[in-house]
Amino acid sequence: MMDSKTIISKLPYSDPFLFVDDITEVDTEHIIGQYTFKTDEYFYQGHFKGHPVTPGVILTECMAQIGLVSFGIYLLSGEIDQDVRVALSSIEIDFLKPVYPGELVTVHSEKIYFRFNKLKCKVKMINAETETVCNGTISGMLIPKRS
Repeated sequence: MMDSKTIISKLPYSDPFLFVDDITEVDTEHIIGQYTFKTDEYFYQGHFKGHPVTPGVILTECMAQIGLVSFGIYLLSGEIDQDVRVALSSIEIDFLKPVYPGELVTVHSEKIYFRFNKLKCKVKMINAETETVCNGTISGMLIPKRS
């Protein structure tokens, strides 16, 4: 099966829109990964003036990149050698605490189901103090790229 570096190398993202630093644990039922929001991220320039906070859409993207896309790449690793495209199909996230510049977050994702290339996961993001920042469900289709 794939290791962390291989999974990350297959992600269809790059800077400044890659929100995965490491995959610390993965198997067929769950994945755990981390990202540290750099203090100079582009989105902090205007969100909010004088008091930067990570936008909820970026927190959602981080959870999707780790908890759905990275997980899907791992789950498909034995079946395909190609890159994978992702079509997000549904997101339901509750935001509980802010994430500030420089914070390390950890994303935990548990498979609810994976069939016909559709993956649905229960996701949770925690901060360095192990407080839940946000949680919910994310689902999407994982589509092998065609040459």
